Amino acid sequence: MPSNELWAGALSLVLIHAETGCLHSALNAARLLDQFSATDGVDDATRRLCERASDRLTSPEHPHACPA
Repeated sequence: MPSNELWAGALSLVLIHAETGCLHSALNAARLLDQFSATDGVDDATRRLCERASDRLTSPEHPHACPA
């Protein structure tokens, strides 16, 4: 199971992306979420949520409203 610090880091990157449109933050958050979803001990609901969030962060169909 990922540490609290890694979860906080992923959430921080998601917020930076949401607030600024920073693509680099989105991609780094997606990478962390992909790692979380592949980790043993993560329940199915959390795994699906991580996968969904990662897909959303990397999808060109959902660009940020205010690209930096």
